[in-house]
Amino acid sequence: MKVLLVNPPSYSVITEILGVRGPPLGLAYLASVIREEGFDVSILDAIGEGLDVRETINRIQRYDPDLIGITATTPAIYDAYMIAKLVKRVNPNVKVVIGGSHVTFMPIQTLQDCPYVDVVVIGEGELIVRDLLSALSKGRDLMDVKGIAFRRGRELKMTPPAPLIMNLDKLPIPAYDLLPLDKYIVGSKRYGVLITSRGCPYRCLFCSSSLQFGRRWRAYSPGRVLEELKILYYEYGVREVEFLDDMFTLDRERSIEIANMIRGEGLDISWTFSSRVNTFTSEVGTALRKAGAWLVYFGIESGSERVLKYIRKGITVSQSVKAVKSAKRSGLKVLGSFIVGFPIERREDLKLTLGLARMLDIDYAQFTVATPFPGTELWEIANRDGLLLTRDWSKYTTL
Repeated sequence: MKVLLVNPPSYSVITEILGVRGPPLGLAYLASVIREEGFDVSILDAIGEGLDVRETINRIQRYDPDLIGITATTPAIYDAYMIAKLVKRVNPNVKVVIGGSHVTFMPIQTLQDCPYVDVVVIGEGELIVRDLLSALSKGRDLMDVKGIAFRRGRELKMTPPAPLIMNLDKLPIPAYDLLPLDKYIVGSKRYGVLITSRGCPYRCLFCSSSLQFGRRWRAYSPGRVLEELKILYYEYGVREVEFLDDMFTLDRERSIEIANMIRGEGLDISWTFSSRVNTFTSEVGTALRKAGAWLVYFGIESGSERVLKYIRKGITVSQSVKAVKSAKRSGLKVLGSFIVGFPIERREDLKLTLGLARMLDIDYAQFTVATPFPGTELWEIANRDGLLLTRDWSKYTTL
């Protein structure tokens, strides 16, 4: 069975504004598991390679896969549907599988919306895809595969949830060799990404991360993190790294240990990471800065205590102020994220947020509109209270 994993061509605000393309690391993880099971697998990153729809379909046709796996965010879901449709026109027998946060929370609607999709992967995909390929290659009943929705004739079926992967170290190293790593550049440096942990114990009403990857935080060992960094550094020449964890500093001692291992190995890299303001300290910032970190992303969200309580962020304004001061003292640049437009928000709340953004000594400010993504509690509230302006997913860009 030949498998092709596709990141479909779609508009990227980050690429448009910053000129940066990020590697689809999730596909690289899937590819490593698929290859370990003995299947022929390849990755087509249409965004990374700057391909349009026609070029993407031509590449798919030349590869001639038996199964295509497509990933897509909510605003890019129609682009994924388009690829599925065109692929089926070329080869009606190809199996089309789709995964990602959007379809995880709308699996049945995805099958209803796009008749060209055969299977939806729900949640954390590595072990689900492994079991799915095993079932397909051996002709077994797909009802035996946990964590999917699929078509059986005219019926739409959904199986029980798949368990989370508790020991992440058991996953194989991402298939970096299948990515066009020469296409990912920041400034003059080759750019790479890592995920060192999954899951989130917090319950922010605008975020789906804890729902997709569980509320139990699970982390790779520091040794495994260093192993991946060394591969990117020595084998692929990566010098700029972004840690994509929602909360890189949840375990402060672990984050410091990773930083110390980077220094001990002598990896000359610059890197960025995200942190909650209530898990950040000067000690952490100093250790990470010495290891090459140069920017921390803080989800500050609002200058209104009332709004912070409503969105269940679990932080206070004073904690944001303290964290920014600690980061700056450590020599780190700070990107502060702010969200406006929550249902209870008033003009005075917005003024408090703008005032906080001006007062804080941050280097970059990111303002986005509160967007009710499927799966979040904000989505449930918006549906319940009739607040949705549209169900056109291409408009769910946070802009």
